[in-house]
Amino acid sequence: MNGEQLRKILDDVRSGKLDAAGAFEKIRYMPFDLEEIVYATVDHGRDLRLGLGEVVYGESKTKEQIVGIAEKLSKSKDPILITRLSDEKMKALKKHFPKGRGNSVSRTFTVNPIPPKGRENDEPYICIVTAGTSDIPIAEEAADVCCAMGVAFVKLNDIGVSGVHRVMRNIDVMENAAALVVIAGMEGALPSVIGGLISKPIFAVPTDVGYGANFKGVTALLSMLSSCAPGVAVMNINAGFSAAYAACRVVNALKVSHRGNP
Repeated sequence: MNGEQLRKILDDVRSGKLDAAGAFEKIRYMPFDLEEIVYATVDHGRDLRLGLGEVVYGESKTKEQIVGIAEKLSKSKDPILITRLSDEKMKALKKHFPKGRGNSVSRTFTVNPIPPKGRENDEPYICIVTAGTSDIPIAEEAADVCCAMGVAFVKLNDIGVSGVHRVMRNIDVMENAAALVVIAGMEGALPSVIGGLISKPIFAVPTDVGYGANFKGVTALLSMLSSCAPGVAVMNINAGFSAAYAACRVVNALKVSHRGNP
Protein backbone atom coordinates (compact mmCIF):
# COMPACT_ATOMS: atom_id res chain seq x y z
CA MET A 1 0.00 0.00 0.00
CA ASN A 2 1.36 3.42 -0.94
CA GLY A 3 0.56 6.93 0.22
CA GLU A 4 -2.07 7.54 -2.45
CA GLN A 5 -3.92 4.38 -1.49
CA LEU A 6 -3.92 5.44 2.15
CA ARG A 7 -5.24 8.90 1.27
CA LYS A 8 -8.03 7.23 -0.74
CA ILE A 9 -9.06 5.21 2.32
CA LEU A 10 -9.11 8.33 4.49
CA ASP A 11 -11.08 10.26 1.87
CA ASP A 12 -13.61 7.42 1.76
CA VAL A 13 -13.98 7.62 5.54
CA ARG A 14 -14.50 11.37 5.39
CA SER A 15 -17.11 11.07 2.64
CA GLY A 16 -18.94 8.24 4.40
CA LYS A 17 -18.17 5.58 1.77
CA LEU A 18 -16.19 3.60 4.35
CA ASP A 19 -16.73 3.32 8.08
CA ALA A 20 -13.96 3.35 10.67
CA ALA A 21 -14.03 -0.42 11.14
CA GLY A 22 -13.63 -1.00 7.41
CA ALA A 23 -10.73 1.44 7.23
CA PHE A 24 -9.10 -0.25 10.19
CA GLU A 25 -9.26 -3.63 8.44
CA LYS A 26 -7.65 -2.13 5.34
CA ILE A 27 -4.73 -0.47 7.11
CA ARG A 28 -4.16 -2.56 10.26
CA TYR A 29 -1.37 -4.61 8.70
CA MET A 30 -0.14 -1.91 6.36
CA PRO A 31 3.30 -1.40 7.99
CA PHE A 32 3.84 -5.17 7.72
CA ASP A 33 2.67 -5.58 4.13
CA LEU A 34 5.09 -8.40 3.37
CA GLU A 35 5.10 -11.08 0.70
CA GLU A 36 7.10 -14.26 1.11
CA ILE A 37 8.80 -15.88 -1.86
CA VAL A 38 11.30 -18.72 -1.75
CA TYR A 39 14.43 -16.56 -1.58
CA ALA A 40 13.17 -13.20 -0.27
CA THR A 41 10.63 -11.40 1.90
CA VAL A 42 9.26 -8.55 -0.20
CA ASP A 43 8.33 -5.39 1.71
CA HIS A 44 5.39 -3.62 0.02
CA GLY A 45 4.96 -1.06 2.80
CA ARG A 46 8.33 0.65 2.57
CA ASP A 47 7.23 3.40 0.21
CA LEU A 48 4.63 4.59 2.71
CA ARG A 49 7.08 4.50 5.62
CA LEU A 50 10.17 5.91 3.92
CA GLY A 51 9.13 7.60 0.67
CA LEU A 52 10.68 5.01 -1.65
CA GLY A 53 9.81 1.39 -2.22
CA GLU A 54 12.22 -1.39 -1.38
CA VAL A 55 15.50 -1.00 -3.27
CA VAL A 56 17.01 -4.20 -4.64
CA TYR A 57 20.77 -4.61 -4.22
CA GLY A 58 21.70 -6.61 -7.29
CA GLU A 59 25.39 -7.38 -6.90
CA SER A 60 25.11 -10.58 -4.86
CA LYS A 61 21.82 -11.88 -6.28
CA THR A 62 21.20 -14.02 -9.37
CA LYS A 63 19.43 -12.48 -12.33
CA GLU A 64 16.49 -14.81 -11.68
CA GLN A 65 16.20 -13.61 -8.08
CA ILE A 66 16.43 -9.96 -9.12
CA VAL A 67 13.73 -10.31 -11.77
CA GLY A 68 11.50 -12.26 -9.38
CA ILE A 69 11.76 -9.67 -6.60
CA ALA A 70 11.29 -6.77 -9.01
CA GLU A 71 8.22 -8.44 -10.51
CA LYS A 72 6.57 -8.66 -7.08
CA LEU A 73 7.46 -5.08 -6.16
CA SER A 74 6.43 -3.62 -9.51
CA LYS A 75 2.75 -4.45 -9.00
CA SER A 76 2.38 -1.18 -7.09
CA LYS A 77 3.26 0.78 -10.27
CA ASP A 78 5.66 2.87 -8.18
CA PRO A 79 9.33 3.19 -9.24
CA ILE A 80 11.48 0.22 -8.19
CA LEU A 81 15.24 0.84 -8.13
CA ILE A 82 17.76 -1.98 -8.59
CA THR A 83 21.45 -1.18 -7.98
CA ARG A 84 24.93 -2.60 -8.69
CA LEU A 85 24.07 -4.65 -11.76
CA SER A 86 26.34 -6.56 -14.10
CA ASP A 87 25.76 -6.34 -17.87
CA GLU A 88 24.13 -9.77 -17.82
CA LYS A 89 21.67 -8.80 -15.08
CA MET A 90 20.93 -5.48 -16.81
CA LYS A 91 20.04 -7.35 -20.02
CA ALA A 92 17.74 -9.71 -18.13
CA LEU A 93 15.89 -6.78 -16.57
CA LYS A 94 15.57 -4.95 -19.89
CA LYS A 95 14.10 -8.07 -21.45
CA HIS A 96 11.59 -8.61 -18.64
CA PHE A 97 10.72 -4.91 -18.16
CA PRO A 98 11.03 -3.33 -21.62
CA LYS A 99 9.59 -0.03 -20.37
CA GLY A 100 12.15 0.19 -17.56
CA ARG A 101 15.10 2.57 -17.54
CA GLY A 102 18.65 1.25 -17.38
CA ASN A 103 21.74 3.30 -16.61
CA SER A 104 24.95 1.61 -17.65
CA VAL A 105 27.09 4.29 -15.98
CA SER A 106 25.56 3.86 -12.51
CA ARG A 107 24.78 0.15 -13.10
CA THR A 108 21.18 0.70 -12.03
CA PHE A 109 17.78 -0.17 -13.47
CA THR A 110 14.42 1.40 -12.62
CA VAL A 111 11.14 -0.43 -13.09
CA ASN A 112 8.12 1.89 -13.56
CA PRO A 113 10.40 4.91 -14.07
CA ILE A 114 9.14 8.47 -13.77
CA PRO A 115 10.68 11.51 -15.50
CA PRO A 116 13.52 13.20 -13.60
CA LYS A 117 12.91 16.62 -12.09
CA GLY A 118 15.27 19.58 -12.27
CA ARG A 119 15.31 22.82 -10.32
CA GLU A 120 13.09 24.45 -12.95
CA ASN A 121 10.17 22.74 -11.17
CA ASP A 122 10.42 25.41 -8.43
CA GLU A 123 10.54 22.89 -5.60
CA PRO A 124 13.27 21.86 -3.14
CA TYR A 125 16.15 20.19 -4.95
CA ILE A 126 19.33 18.26 -4.22
CA CYS A 127 22.68 19.31 -5.65
CA ILE A 128 24.88 16.35 -6.58
CA VAL A 129 28.52 17.40 -6.85
CA THR A 130 31.55 15.45 -8.08
CA ALA A 131 35.18 16.36 -7.55
CA GLY A 132 36.25 14.69 -10.79
CA THR A 133 34.88 13.02 -13.90
CA SER A 134 35.94 9.64 -12.52
CA ASP A 135 33.41 10.08 -9.68
CA ILE A 136 30.44 10.36 -12.06
CA PRO A 137 29.29 6.70 -11.78
CA ILE A 138 28.62 7.25 -8.07
CA ALA A 139 26.88 10.54 -8.82
CA GLU A 140 24.69 8.79 -11.38
CA GLU A 141 23.64 6.27 -8.74
CA ALA A 142 22.68 9.17 -6.48
CA ALA A 143 20.74 10.80 -9.32
CA ASP A 144 18.80 7.58 -9.94
CA VAL A 145 17.75 7.54 -6.28
CA CYS A 146 16.42 11.09 -6.65
CA CYS A 147 14.54 10.08 -9.81
CA ALA A 148 12.95 7.09 -8.10
CA MET A 149 11.90 9.21 -5.12
CA GLY A 150 10.48 11.97 -7.30
CA VAL A 151 12.90 14.53 -5.89
CA ALA A 152 14.33 17.32 -8.04
CA PHE A 153 18.11 17.48 -8.47
CA VAL A 154 20.94 19.15 -10.35
CA LYS A 155 24.41 17.80 -11.09
CA LEU A 156 27.71 19.68 -10.94
CA ASN A 157 30.53 17.57 -12.31
CA ASP A 158 34.29 17.96 -12.06
CA ILE A 159 34.58 20.94 -9.69
CA GLY A 160 37.25 19.52 -7.36
CA VAL A 161 39.87 21.33 -5.33
CA SER A 162 42.53 21.11 -8.03
CA GLY A 163 40.68 24.13 -9.46
CA VAL A 164 38.84 25.62 -6.51
CA HIS A 165 37.57 28.53 -8.62
CA ARG A 166 35.12 26.00 -10.10
CA VAL A 167 33.50 25.70 -6.68
CA MET A 168 33.17 29.46 -6.31
CA ARG A 169 31.38 29.91 -9.63
CA ASN A 170 28.68 27.44 -8.53
CA ILE A 171 28.01 28.84 -5.06
CA ASP A 172 24.47 30.01 -5.84
CA VAL A 173 23.33 26.65 -7.21
CA MET A 174 24.67 24.87 -4.12
CA GLU A 175 23.40 27.36 -1.55
CA ASN A 176 19.90 27.31 -3.01
CA ALA A 177 19.68 23.51 -2.75
CA ALA A 178 17.87 21.82 0.13
CA ALA A 179 20.79 19.42 0.61
CA LEU A 180 24.00 18.42 -1.15
CA VAL A 181 25.60 15.11 -2.05
CA VAL A 182 29.34 15.76 -2.47
CA ILE A 183 31.40 12.96 -4.01
CA ALA A 184 35.20 12.84 -4.10
CA GLY A 185 38.08 10.42 -4.37
CA MET A 186 41.83 11.09 -4.14
CA GLU A 187 42.30 12.93 -0.80
CA GLY A 188 38.56 13.58 -0.42
CA ALA A 189 38.92 17.30 0.30
CA LEU A 190 35.94 18.69 -1.61
CA PRO A 191 33.25 18.17 1.10
CA SER A 192 35.37 20.12 3.58
CA VAL A 193 35.72 23.03 1.17
CA ILE A 194 32.01 23.11 0.40
CA GLY A 195 31.16 22.55 4.07
CA GLY A 196 32.96 25.77 4.94
CA LEU A 197 31.01 27.74 2.35
CA ILE A 198 27.48 26.34 2.16
CA SER A 199 24.88 26.39 4.95
CA LYS A 200 22.82 23.38 3.80
CA PRO A 201 23.17 19.72 4.95
CA ILE A 202 26.04 17.95 3.19
CA PHE A 203 26.24 14.21 2.66
CA ALA A 204 29.78 13.31 1.65
CA VAL A 205 30.70 10.21 -0.34
CA PRO A 206 34.32 9.01 -0.56
CA THR A 207 35.15 7.06 -3.70
CA ASP A 208 37.86 4.55 -4.50
CA VAL A 209 39.23 6.82 -7.25
CA GLY A 210 42.93 7.51 -6.76
CA TYR A 211 46.45 6.15 -6.77
CA GLY A 212 47.85 3.60 -4.32
CA ALA A 213 47.86 5.80 -1.22
CA ASN A 214 44.14 6.34 -1.69
CA PHE A 215 43.81 2.73 -0.44
CA LYS A 216 40.64 2.12 -2.49
CA GLY A 217 38.79 4.99 -0.85
CA VAL A 218 39.98 4.62 2.73
CA THR A 219 42.11 7.78 2.54
CA ALA A 220 39.18 9.84 1.25
CA LEU A 221 36.90 8.29 3.88
CA LEU A 222 39.24 9.16 6.78
CA SER A 223 39.80 12.65 5.38
CA MET A 224 36.06 13.32 5.28
CA LEU A 225 35.54 11.86 8.75
CA SER A 226 38.30 14.16 10.01
CA SER A 227 36.86 17.27 8.34
CA CYS A 228 36.93 20.45 10.39
CA ALA A 229 33.97 21.82 8.39
CA PRO A 230 30.78 21.55 10.47
CA GLY A 231 27.69 19.73 9.29
CA VAL A 232 29.30 17.20 6.96
CA ALA A 233 27.80 13.70 7.28
CA VAL A 234 29.99 10.99 5.76
CA MET A 235 28.68 7.90 3.95
CA ASN A 236 30.41 4.63 3.11
CA ILE A 237 32.87 4.33 0.23
CA ASN A 238 31.11 4.62 -3.16
CA ALA A 239 27.72 4.82 -1.39
CA GLY A 240 25.98 7.27 -3.70
CA PHE A 241 22.73 5.48 -2.94
CA SER A 242 22.99 6.09 0.81
CA ALA A 243 23.88 9.76 0.45
CA ALA A 244 21.07 10.50 -1.99
CA TYR A 245 18.55 8.62 0.15
CA ALA A 246 19.53 10.73 3.17
CA ALA A 247 19.35 13.94 1.13
CA CYS A 248 15.92 12.97 -0.24
CA ARG A 249 14.68 12.53 3.32
CA VAL A 250 15.66 16.14 3.98
CA VAL A 251 13.67 17.26 0.93
CA ASN A 252 10.65 15.15 1.86
CA ALA A 253 10.71 16.56 5.39
CA LEU A 254 10.69 20.08 3.94
CA LYS A 255 7.73 19.20 1.72
CA VAL A 256 5.78 17.80 4.65
CA SER A 257 6.56 20.87 6.76
CA HIS A 258 5.49 23.16 3.92
CA ARG A 259 2.11 21.55 3.28
CA GLY A 260 1.44 20.60 6.90
CA ASN A 261 0.52 16.95 6.27
CA PRO A 262 2.08 13.73 4.90
